[in-house]
Amino acid sequence: MLTKKEQRLRRARQTRIRIAQQGAVRLTVNRTNLHIYANVISDDGAKVLASASTAEAEVRAQIGGAGKGGNTAAAQLVGKRIAEKAKAAGIEKVAFDRSGFAYHGRVKALADAAREAGLQF
Repeated sequence: MLTKKEQRLRRARQTRIRIAQQGAVRLTVNRTNLHIYANVISDDGAKVLASASTAEAEVRAQIGGAGKGGNTAAAQLVGKRIAEKAKAAGIEKVAFDRSGFAYHGRVKALADAAREAGLQF
């Protein structure tokens, strides 16, 4: 029987296989209880082109200090920030990789904020 983490990683692997076949730049999301992280990864998977998270000092200052990175408001800030960084790197279109997490709550808030800021996926 698979554990909860193994199930999530299995779902993530299936998604990454499909994205690799498309050959698209991907926006990956990872969440923990305290933080949420977003990376834009090249189409070959070799380089991180842009990254943003609630662990960054500028984002922590905006969300109100330590311990506030695990909510949807913080995820929205990270979504806007990753979209700005991706556009600065010349990336307009990405494939969304939710890393096996449910498209709900913080993951959805990050995705919606990135779309509003101009990323297409």
